[in-house]
Formats: sequence, C-alpha cells, structure tokens
Amino acid sequence: MHFCVIKSRTIKICLIMIVVAVLLSVSINGATSAQVFFGYAPRKVPIYNVDTSEKQVAISFDAAWGADKTEEILSVLDEFNVTATFFLVGFWVDDYPEMVKAIDEAGCEIGTHSNTHPDMAKLSASEIKEELSTSIEKIEEVTGKEVTLFRAPFGSYNNTLLDTAEELNLKTIQWDVDTLDWKGLSGSEMNNRVLSKVKNGSIILMHNNSDNIIEGLRLILISLQNMGYKIGSVSDLVIADNYTIDRNGVQHAN
Repeated sequence: MHFCVIKSRTIKICLIMIVVAVLLSVSINGATSAQVFFGYAPRKVPIYNVDTSEKQVAISFDAAWGADKTEEILSVLDEFNVTATFFLVGFWVDDYPEMVKAIDEAGCEIGTHSNTHPDMAKLSASEIKEELSTSIEKIEEVTGKEVTLFRAPFGSYNNTLLDTAEELNLKTIQWDVDTLDWKGLSGSEMNNRVLSKVKNGSIILMHNNSDNIIEGLRLILISLQNMGYKIGSVSDLVIADNYTIDRNGVQHAN
C-alpha cells in the first residue's frame, strides 16, 4: 500500500514537471506560457547591444554636470567624420542651451537622460512620466526635433520605467561597453577597456565631462576605425521596429 502511494505521488510530480516544461517552451506575446499560467511577469530589459553581422558600433555620451569639454568632443567627432548620441539631463539643458544647439547642429543625436537625474526605478509611473516629459520638452524646444531615445540615470531600471518610456515612444538604451571614464581613467586605459569588450553591435558609454575624455575619445576612434568598425549614433545602430530584446538585452530583428 505504501509503495502504491509513493509511486502515485512520483507520477504526479513527473506529470507536473512535464506540464511546466511544455509551458516554458511556448511563448505568448513575448512571455512564456508558464509566466502567463502562473501569473508572474518577466523582467523587461532595455537595449544593451544589437545583434548584427555588420562591423558597426555606437558611441554615446551622458551629460549631467559640466560642459567645458563638450565643444572639443564635437571637434574630435568631426575630425574623424563620425557622429554620436548625447543623453542630456533636463537641468543640463537649462544650463547649457547653446551647447545643446551645438550638439544638434554638429549632426549628433540627442536623447533624454531624465530631468533631474534621480534613480528612476524608485519612482512611480506618474513621477517617471513627469521626469521624461519635462526633459523631452526642454530638448525639443531647443532643437525642434523629436526625442526618441532614453537612458536611465545610473543604469537603474524596472518594468514600470521601461513600460512608461515605451508609452512615450522612447527606446530605453543601456550599454555593453563602459569606458569607466568617470573614474579618472587615462585615455589609454579607456581605449584598452573598449578594445577588450567591443564587438559588432556594441553601444559604448562615455561621459561628456570626464577628466581624460578627449584623449580617450581620440584613441578609441583611431582604434575602432583601424579595426574596420563603422561608428555612429545609437539610432544608426538600433533596429527601428519589428524587433525583440532577449533577456541579455540584445536587440534582434524579427
């Protein structure tokens, strides 16, 4: 009798495991059937890099404090005939509207980096919307161009943030190559970090006012061009529509 009971329980456990395996193998609107069946939501992720066979990368700068190196950054980009994406905080736009114009007129792309640079994963949906909408309005007032990209301060995000950004027609952009320029690394150290991590479809993170950014940028551009990479803005790289983002943040064309 005890053997029959144990055997019956074993059979039930095996059947449950089979059902879960089947549910995990089926996708419904980007979520597994198990997630739908058991009622839990997958953790969404932003775009860290792009799945591409092309030797193409994007350079991006976050701008929150200071602007004294920005004009020289634009000069170096122009020297190498490349563009980049600048993610601007709203109060930076308030302080440096002429520099915002200069970035735009240099042919570089501008995205939002929030309005006040908070940890937005700690905000409510309405607070997130206010941060994004306010910063977008400031940028668009200066440039007259639509803002379509967003980078979260500190790289901190959750589903509420990503959903709210999407409602505002923003793609949330992370990075897969961090120069760590804000730590005071030398230009050579920044370059070595990039060379050790870069690949097709990489998004490289830099900051507009780090100590050795000009030296680092120049070395990085020389290295990438020597390696045959095409360098441009984030929108030059990412897939505009009809795509998926896997759990590692890699954007794939459907």
